[in-house]
Amino acid sequence: MVDYFEVDRLVEELAKLYSTACATAWFKIENKKPTIEEYRSKVVEFMKHFEYTLSVFPKNSAAEDFKQHASKKLHEEISDVLSGRNKEVEKRYKYFVDYS
Repeated sequence: MVDYFEVDRLVEELAKLYSTACATAWFKIENKKPTIEEYRSKVVEFMKHFEYTLSVFPKNSAAEDFKQHASKKLHEEISDVLSGRNKEVEKRYKYFVDYS
C-alpha cells in the first residue's frame, strides 16, 4: 500500500488554509454577511477546485490509485464542512460574521 500522507494532510487542511480564506474574501467583495449554510457551501465550492488539480496528474494506474484516494479524502472533508463538523470552518465563520 502506497503512503499518501502528504495529500491526506493537504486535503485535511484545504478548508482551513485555502477555502475559508477564499470564501471570506468572496463575501467581503460581495459585501454580504452570509448564513452559516451559505458560508459552508462557498468553502466547499473552493475545496472542489482541488478536483482540477487531481485531473492533471498522469494517466496511469499509479496516478489513478492516487487520484481515487485523494478524491475519497476530499469528499470526506467536504462532508465534514457541510455538516458543521469542521471546527476550523465554524471558527472562521464566527470570526467573520462577528467582526465584519
